[in-house]
Order: sequence, then C-alpha cells, then structure tokens
Amino acid sequence: MAGCSNYQLLSLALLLLITVNPSSQSQLTEENGVKSAVFLSPTIVLDPGSVSNKFYYNIDFPKGHIAIKSFDAEVVDEAGNSVPLHETYLHHWVVLRYYHRKGVEVAKYHDNLGFHQSDFIVKRNSGICDGGLSQYFGLGSETRKTITYVPDPYGIEVGNPAEVPPEYEERWLLNVHAIDTRGADDRLGCTECRCDLYNVTKDEYDRDIQPDYIGGLRCCYDETRCKVKDGFQGSRRNLYLKYTVKYIDWDTSIVPVKIYILDITDTWKKPEKSTATVARHHCQIEYLVESCPASVANVDCTHTKKISVTFPSGGDVIYGVAHQHTGGTGIALHGEDGRVICSSIPIYGEGKEPGNEAGYIVGMSSCYPRPGSIKIMEGETVTLISNYSNAQRHTGVMGLFYLLVAEPSPNPSSILHSTDGTGEIVILHNAVGALAVFGIALIVGAAVIYQRRNQREEGYESILM
Repeated sequence: MAGCSNYQLLSLALLLLITVNPSSQSQLTEENGVKSAVFLSPTIVLDPGSVSNKFYYNIDFPKGHIAIKSFDAEVVDEAGNSVPLHETYLHHWVVLRYYHRKGVEVAKYHDNLGFHQSDFIVKRNSGICDGGLSQYFGLGSETRKTITYVPDPYGIEVGNPAEVPPEYEERWLLNVHAIDTRGADDRLGCTECRCDLYNVTKDEYDRDIQPDYIGGLRCCYDETRCKVKDGFQGSRRNLYLKYTVKYIDWDTSIVPVKIYILDITDTWKKPEKSTATVARHHCQIEYLVESCPASVANVDCTHTKKISVTFPSGGDVIYGVAHQHTGGTGIALHGEDGRVICSSIPIYGEGKEPGNEAGYIVGMSSCYPRPGSIKIMEGETVTLISNYSNAQRHTGVMGLFYLLVAEPSPNPSSILHSTDGTGEIVILHNAVGALAVFGIALIVGAAVIYQRRNQREEGYESILM
C-alpha cells in the first residue's frame, strides 16, 4: 500500500461500512445549561463466540457550534439493560469526525475506490501518529468507570461553520468492536484475539497471517468466531452501543482544548542533525507481552515498554488518561526534565455486575492538574512508559495515552478546577455519579479506519485509525 493517500487507505476498511442511519430513538435533556443527548447505535447482532467490528457512518450527533463536555458509552440489550463484559467484551468503540460533500449519495462509496478525497475529508485530532489514531472519542472495556468530564471553562470545540469547507457538512463515524464470550473455551484468549482460538490464517483483506503474529486485531475481525465449549447453546442477541453526549452552546468564554493521543508502539526516532529526513510516527497500536521465563523464580514479572517523542505544540495540560488491556498495571507520561505529567492506573473489577466485572479493566484513573501547573513546551521531548504484568503472555495489548491541552491561561488562579488542594496533580479514580466519559481514546483498544503497512515491529503490522 506504499504511496497510497490516507483517503485511499480509508477505502478498504470503509467497504465494511454499514450505511443504516443509527439510533432510532434519542433523548435530549438540559440541566444548568448543559445539554445531554442520548442515542443508540444500529443493532449489533451477536451469537456465542461471534465478533462484530462494523463501521457506521453519519451517526446521530448534536448539531450546531458547540463545546463537548463528555462522551459516554456502554453496551446495552434491547430492554436497555447494561451488558456485562464477561458476556460481551467491548474491545473498543471510536468516533471519528469528518466533512462530507453535500449531495453525494452513500452508495457512491461502495465502488472500487471507496471514499474519494474530494468528497470525504477526515478532521483529525491533534495527535502525532501519521495517518492513525484520528478519532475524537473512544474507549473500551474501561468505559463505565473512567472519569473524563471536561471541566469549566474548557471544552472540545466542534461544529464551527468557519472550519467546514464550502459545499461540505460536518458528520461523525462510529466503529464498535464487540466480542461475544458466552460459553467461550478461553474468555481471556478471545478478548486478546488469539489467532488459534479464532482458527484463521488470513486477515479480512485475505492476506496470510504469519506464524509470529500470535494474536491481535488481524485475527478477530468482523464476523469471525472465537472457540466456544462443545455443546454450548446460546441465543442470538441484539445489542446496541448507547452513547451520551453532553455539551454546551459555544461562546467566547469557553477555552478550547486540543486532543492528543500518544502510542507506546510509535516507532518515531529523533532525526540526526546531519540529515534532512523527517522522521515519521508509525504507530503500531498493539504489541505482544511475552510471559516471564519459567526458570526465573521470585521475580517481579513486569514487562516495561518505553518511548520518547517530541511534542508538537505547547500548552497547559487539562486532562490525561491512559488506555491498557487486561494485565496492564499503569502508564506514566514524563516531561523532558523527568517530572511526572500524568500517571494513570487501571481499575479492575471484583464482581459480576456491569461495571465491576472481575478480571476486567473497568476504569482508568484520570489526571486533572491544577490549571497552569502542568505545562508541555513546544518541541519538548516527553517519555511514555507502559507496564504490564507478564506472569502470563498477553497478545494484542495496547498502551495509549490521551491528553487535553489548552493554550496557557493568562490568569490560572481565576479558573475553578477539580483539585484536592494537596498537590499539582489530582488523580481521580472511580467515583459515584462521575462517570461522564468523552473517550478521547482508545483504543482502546482500537482501530477505527485502518490499513496495515508492510513494515513491522515485534511481529505486528501497523494499524491506522
């Protein structure tokens, strides 16, 4: 695929696009000036062991020039009940912003070229991955208990008519990757997309999967099926992603924030001064964590992965959170001088009920620095460190870090912000009534619109999103 534009790369994944306009029902409420809109995705049909990883374009979304304050989502059944992760594992959901040429029919995008650059323009976040991790919102299994509300006076600006090219309109794309693990022979193996459990030798583009690719997104694509126990019987289910968008009308008092997503698998290397080559950020999205050697006893079985990258622009850090899969023990982002910008730790469930499923990451702690206290300078080299327990092998894991950054405030003390009054950084863990999620992730675990390059790191080909 070398030499293809991002829009051509986009086309392969979008051949899987579901064109049904989602959310047959929606609700709109308002409290203290904050509006809340609730929508449903199109129907997600799952049998025991089956996978749904479809793309839905032109989803319902609040209209107008607004500031997003949160984006929350979860999987529900036809009665609106929350579905536990041990029945349906939410590998990821991601939402992409784009501009669509007015008057162009959806069917036009199902020819051999897919989306044409002249008709479809992706509005990326401010992240540094080349052609990947373009989404505005997204999380995975940790959705229900990750606190990510954007505090006043900040907001994620969308719907600004001045940004939309003439003859275009702003739209949104949703990707949901759900894995039904009812009756699974190996639940963890299914959620980690182990290739042997899916019995696949080719990916969704009919390309051979090499033996050193043990597990990951290439093996659990749409309509694949993970191994279930012999004789297990389970009914077909109709599920939905229920998503809630909280927002306010835009005005000049709101401070806009930029969304940045960093990836621990980024292959970027700082260019030598003697060369004019511009190093690219090839983000692989997922990687393999091998288990501790069996011969080593009484050791701390921790797998650590570390990268350093140059931050493209400066500002005040308003919010930070990491994304990891099962086995993750936390990610920290450090500044050039070694200071901790944000450390995010997984919250593991302890029961069976939705939001507290034992063995699953059900939330990630979030950072809300005191305004003006944590800054990243333009061109500063930041270091990302991701830790996993490797008491056992984990396939297809992720190490993403999401930041909201604003222009430096001229008067930080005038801004009311989440704080405990004891330090520069406030780590917010699970809290009752504070589950608003705007999900600038994710990946989660995740690939929204992706194409794999031939260059590989640790046996995993890159996945563009």
